[in-house]
Amino acid sequence: MLVCYTKHELRNALAGLRAKGAVGLVPTMGYLHAGHMALVTRARAENEVVAASIFVNPTQFGANEDLSTYPRDIEQDLQKLRDAGVDVVFTPTVDEVYLPDADTHVKTGYLSRVLIGRIRPVHFGGVATVVTKLFNIFQPDRAYFGCKDYQQLTVIKKMVADLDIPVKVIGVPTVREADGLALSSRNVRLTPKNRAAAPVLCKSLDLAEVLVAGGGATVHSVKKEILDLLAGMPCGVVESVDIRDAETLAPMRGRIVSAVVILLAVRFESVLLIDQRVVTPPNNR
Repeated sequence: MLVCYTKHELRNALAGLRAKGAVGLVPTMGYLHAGHMALVTRARAENEVVAASIFVNPTQFGANEDLSTYPRDIEQDLQKLRDAGVDVVFTPTVDEVYLPDADTHVKTGYLSRVLIGRIRPVHFGGVATVVTKLFNIFQPDRAYFGCKDYQQLTVIKKMVADLDIPVKVIGVPTVREADGLALSSRNVRLTPKNRAAAPVLCKSLDLAEVLVAGGGATVHSVKKEILDLLAGMPCGVVESVDIRDAETLAPMRGRIVSAVVILLAVRFESVLLIDQRVVTPPNNR
């Protein structure tokens, strides 16, 4: 596996690898877990060349967010990627990615101002900017992102379509612990008490799926049932419970008659956990 620290090194490495065929990119912020490796596995199955990036992007963190405490273990990450058969990995410094006098960024619209965007107002602009830069640096044929960050996946797909970026964006299903907790690099920062409570997000999504599958559920009734369940948490603060159109993230009202995505955000002390699930009523399957 080739490890590149500069854009120049990476472009030279990819110039030699592209002759093998399609390039699949897995962008990450490191501290890799089974969820990230599912992205790599999918990329390995669909491309002749698999590339990855490890970069904790500062522009997607707000002033009071967890950039300084975001977990890092570069040597462990590189070994996992090497074992998985990744061909090339890019591990740049902040200065390598962002020029000191950089004055250009990607401005995102409606999709970045709702849901998690209400809680983290600078987040999706930072994500869109760094992902655009990575797409320009790697020039991949396909790029792989986890469905757990459903709003992020939707923002990136919209950005690629709007800006005519020639890459196919592929969402990979969420990987979970045995008790249902969605894998996240932030889970390691949960206290034992908070970790024991955290599977309530998955339980809430299970409940929502059952309610919608029964037919006749409304947005209001499903949201109320979820909030009632979350209210019984021994710890944690509900930041948001949203039910949106699964394709456009448009707000929904009344009976659920088409596919919707249930999006949850719950804060356990300083750790914000998110989870999601697309559910479809019986008449729309």
